[in-house]
Amino acid sequence: MENLRLNVALLRKKVPNLTSAAKSVGLRPATVSNLSTGKIPVGRAEVRTIVALAELAGCSLDELILRGESVEMIKTGIKTLDLFAPIAKGGTVGLVARPGMGQLVVLAEMLYRLKSEGYVTILIKPKGNHPELDDILNDVDYVTNNIEETYKVMLKEGTEKDYVLTADRSCVISGEMFTLQETFDDKGISQVTTFLMDLKGEAVDEDLPYGPLDTLWQFDADLAARHKYPAINPIYSTSSILEGSYLDPVHHSIQQRAQKLLRRYRELRAIVNVHGIERLPAAESQIYQQGEKLEAYLTQPFFVAETYTGKKGEDVKLEETLNDVKRILENPSSISEANELNFIGNLN
Repeated sequence: MENLRLNVALLRKKVPNLTSAAKSVGLRPATVSNLSTGKIPVGRAEVRTIVALAELAGCSLDELILRGESVEMIKTGIKTLDLFAPIAKGGTVGLVARPGMGQLVVLAEMLYRLKSEGYVTILIKPKGNHPELDDILNDVDYVTNNIEETYKVMLKEGTEKDYVLTADRSCVISGEMFTLQETFDDKGISQVTTFLMDLKGEAVDEDLPYGPLDTLWQFDADLAARHKYPAINPIYSTSSILEGSYLDPVHHSIQQRAQKLLRRYRELRAIVNVHGIERLPAAESQIYQQGEKLEAYLTQPFFVAETYTGKKGEDVKLEETLNDVKRILENPSSISEANELNFIGNLN
């Protein structure tokens, strides 16, 4: 099938308050979100849904649906992100987390890694006093107070550069982000990869907290409570890159198999926590232990946290991640025990 994906940037520009707009025409915001991130392929969407979105955006179906356009993936070197919810270069990433789940640590690590790759990093500082943001400022090139200052910085640096823009959800609610992205389009600034955080932790209660997204990182309370960082939920985090054939077939196959294993492992954990692993049949016990190893492997020490953890940060190439995960899926008996896989880089 021809590559099809929603024109997320157009939707974001044309329908700022998409949650209310979607509900007003009988669409579930969660469905719109899943179509935007690729969790539901456009080719499987109901025609009435696509037509309703086009009408909301005041555009034609050809404008709403992008066909055959390539999507460039930013390889972060962070195992769980690259495997389950990769970043589309020039797209928008939304972080959904309650306070204490580690979203600012993940953001700090992303800024550190992308700045080292030559990206110009900008933070739009939210109104009010937010001392928790101090930890991410080391790798921010510019801190701005509003969209006017942000635009001036980009003019100064040059429109041809790659930018990473970080902003709080409050900028989305106020409409500032939509105005800024509209300015990007008008001035030909296309290579802006945006990270939207949620300092108040309210996004978890919203169906479409940021409007359409290219990538969604859903943080997981259970992983955070068990100190399995980064606490990114591998089941509910997703990306438009996963849609169609944008993703390498090998990557897609391994991603799907790993997600299936972790989904079943989570179901079995509920039983083990109450009754113990001895209550599981032999085959289920093997799946549980396999999932336990994969979950542990997906933890990773960060460079920005070295001072606090005493562990050296690890960068794992995507090819290494895929090979390691494939090995856990196909030959788990050759892998160390789960407790030896916590916070390592690649498998030895």
